Amino acid sequence: MSGQPPVPDFRTLDESLAHWAHHRPDALALADETRTWCYAELYAIVQARAQELERRRAPAVAWALDEGGTAERLIEFLAIVASGRTAALGDPDWPDAVREQVRRRIVQQPATMPAPGPLTPFYIGFTSGSTGLPKGFCRHHRSWIESLRVCVDTFGPAAAMRVLAPGRTSHSLFLFGMVQGLWSGAGVRVQQRFSAARSLQTLARDQAACLVAVPSQLLLMLALAARRAMPPIEATRLILISGARWMRERTPELRRLFPRARIVEFYGASETSFMAWAEADENLPANTVGRPFSNVEIDIRGAAAPGEPGLIFVRSPMVFIDYVGLGAAGQGQGEGHDITAAIRDGDWLSVRDMGHLDGDGLLHLAGRQQRMLVTQGKNLFPEEVESVLSAHPRVDAVSVLGVPDPLRGTAVVAVVQPASGVRFDAQELAAWCRDRLEPYKIPRRFWLCLSWPQTPSGKTDHARLALAVRTAAPAVAGPLLPLLEA
Repeated sequence: MSGQPPVPDFRTLDESLAHWAHHRPDALALADETRTWCYAELYAIVQARAQELERRRAPAVAWALDEGGTAERLIEFLAIVASGRTAALGDPDWPDAVREQVRRRIVQQPATMPAPGPLTPFYIGFTSGSTGLPKGFCRHHRSWIESLRVCVDTFGPAAAMRVLAPGRTSHSLFLFGMVQGLWSGAGVRVQQRFSAARSLQTLARDQAACLVAVPSQLLLMLALAARRAMPPIEATRLILISGARWMRERTPELRRLFPRARIVEFYGASETSFMAWAEADENLPANTVGRPFSNVEIDIRGAAAPGEPGLIFVRSPMVFIDYVGLGAAGQGQGEGHDITAAIRDGDWLSVRDMGHLDGDGLLHLAGRQQRMLVTQGKNLFPEEVESVLSAHPRVDAVSVLGVPDPLRGTAVVAVVQPASGVRFDAQELAAWCRDRLEPYKIPRRFWLCLSWPQTPSGKTDHARLALAVRTAAPAVAGPLLPLLEA
C-alpha cells in the first residue's frame, strides 16, 4: 500500500472516484466482510445508479438507504453525490416516528438542482438536538476536500494509505474516513457491525494501514488482543482517534500493540470538521486537545480573565453551510433556539464548547456551555469530573449531572457504569475524586447504571440519565440504583 501516487487537486469529491477509476482501475476501492470492489467496478456501479436518479428525476436532496450493509449504503451515498444531488444519511436505529419527523423537515428543502462546483451541497448528516430530534447539518464539497487535504498535510503519507473505518455511514467520523480512503486512491475497508476481532485481523494482515476509530472500539481491541496474547501489529502506520475523549492512560498499551503507528487524537465537530489535534500522550493533561490545524483560527470569547474558559470560536474553510429543516445557526440562537446548535458570527462559528488557549498555543477544552453547572457559586464543567472518574480502573462509563439543592443551589451527582462483575462503594469513588479534584467538584451522590444509554451516534445520553436521576425511577433500560451518600 506504499508508493501511492499523489492526490490531485480535486474540486469535488465525485471527481476523485472518476480519476482513480481511470488511473487505478484494478486497485481495491472498497471491501467489506463478503466482497471487494475495484475502482473501475465501483465507478461503474455508482454511475449507473446516478443515471437512474436522473431518469427518475429524484429531488435535489435524496435519502441514502436506511437498510442494507455499510458498503451498500456507502455506494448509495456516492451515487447520490455523483448525480449532483445532496445525500441525506439517517441512522438505521432511529425510531419510525423520529425518522418520519426528520424526513418531513428535509422534504421542505428546495427541489431545484444546484450548479455543480466546490460550494455545491453534497451531504446532510445528523447530530442530536436539545429536543431529542436529530438536527441536520449540510456540507459542501470544499469543506470536506479542505479537511482531507489538511489531514494528509498534517499526518503525512500514512493518511493517504488504505483506511479501515469500522463504523456506520450515519456517523460522520466514519463516513469521512471512508471518503478519505476513496479520495486518496488507496481504498477503504468497512464492517457491517464493528468487530474487534475482524479489525485486528484486517490490521495484522496489512489490509489497511490507517485506522479511524472511536475510543470504545480501541478499548475493545486492546482487551481482545490481551486475552489472545496477540503479538504487536507492525503494519499499522496511523491511528486517528475522535468522537469522545481518549483514555490517555491507555496510550502505552495501544503503543505496544501498534508499535509503528503514529497515534493521533483530534478534536472537532460535525459542524466544523477538524479544529485541533495532538499526538496521543499519557502525560498530556486531560483537558488539552492540542494545536489548531494549519488552516484553522481559534478565538476565545467571553472569558473572565486570561486562562479562564470562554466560548471557542473557529474560522476555517472546513465549516458547514448551515442546519437544514429547522432554521439557521445564528447570533446565539441557532436552530429554533436549540441550545445545542452552533452560533455563527460572520465567518466565525462556535459549537458552544468552552476552553482557553495557553501561551504555547495549545487549546484546552473545559466542556460544553450547556452542560456547565454552578455549584456553591462556582462554575463546574462535568467533563472534568467525568475525566477523573473514567480513569478509575473499575469504571466503564460516567455521567456527571446537577440536581437542585437548597444549600448549594446545584448539587453534583455522578452516574457510573461499573466494569463487568465489579463491586465498589461510594466512599471508594469519593476518595478517588478527593485525591484529584477540588472539594466543590466532588459528587455528593453516586448512582449505578448497569445498562448504559447512548444517543444514535454512540455517545452517552446525558439527558436520559438526568431524567432517571430526577425521577429516581428506572427511566433507562436496566436498574438505576443509589449508592451510599459520599
